[in-house]
Parts: sequence; structure tokens; C-alpha cells
Amino acid sequence: MALNQRIKGVNAVDGLAALLGIAALAGVLWSPKLSNTVARATGSVKPVQISVDVRGVPAADPDRLVRDALQAGRTSIVIRNQPHGSVRLVQVQDITRKLVTLTPDGLVLTAVDPNRSIQGTLDARFILDGEATVSGSGVVMAGTNLKIGTPVELEGPQYRVNGTVSGVEIQ
Repeated sequence: MALNQRIKGVNAVDGLAALLGIAALAGVLWSPKLSNTVARATGSVKPVQISVDVRGVPAADPDRLVRDALQAGRTSIVIRNQPHGSVRLVQVQDITRKLVTLTPDGLVLTAVDPNRSIQGTLDARFILDGEATVSGSGVVMAGTNLKIGTPVELEGPQYRVNGTVSGVEIQ
């Protein structure tokens, strides 16, 4: 008789509260921060260095954009429309294409394209340091396999540029 009265005492509101409590507990256990903490503790999160090539970005003053980016020291990274957070900006290399000509006497001459300063375009390789999960399928950031050719968006206080991963190195 006491068990029957106890079951009758549980109503829909109590059942809903119990369900919400279980859902909240499941959300905490499967949260990305907890997953990252567990991955870090198991050693599957490792430091990586990523190279991102950015080509043909219109910029009034490309050199200033590079200086400002390096001064900030960090950039936000979005991989295939999945935000990953902030990574450290180590270096920005100039990868401007060179003009090449062959002289009549057989010498090969190269020169920087003089139109670059007139057109105001940025061709650069951003070298980034971050942490990623390393698994059998490769390096994973923001839930996406990070491979050469993966489209990436970099964003800082003064810029947002689209680029392509040109190198991934596990440190």
C-alpha cells in the first residue's frame, strides 16, 4: 500500500524535472571543454604548427596589415565554417610570386612584381601554433580533419581573410 501511494505521489512535473536533470548531467559530461580536458589528459591533444596561405587579398597597405597581425600575436581560426577559437600567430612570410625572364645570353632573372604595390594585394603564409587532437585519421581541430588544402578563415581586429592550409606539423 505504501508503494502504491508513493507512485501516485509522482506527477508529470516531477518526471519532467528528473528528465531535465538527466539532460543537464549528460550535457556536462559531453561538453567540448570536458572532452578537451579528457583528450589532454590522455595525451591525444598535442601542439601543432599550421601554415595557411592567403593569396590575392585586397589591402590598401599589405605591410601594415601584416605588422598589425603580428603585433596582436593571436588570430581566430574558422575551419570549414566551424569556429575553433584563437591560435598564436608566430610568423607571416611573404609569398609574392616573382617575375621571371630569360636574357639573350641565357641568364635567368627574377624580380618582385612592381604592380603589387599599385594593386595593394596580400600574398602571405601565416604560421600558426595551436593545439589539436591527433588521431589515426590525422590532426583534428574544431571537429574537422585539418589537411593540406582545407579552407580556413583567419580573423583579427583589423582583418578577416580566407586561406588554404598548406602545411600541418605535429610538434
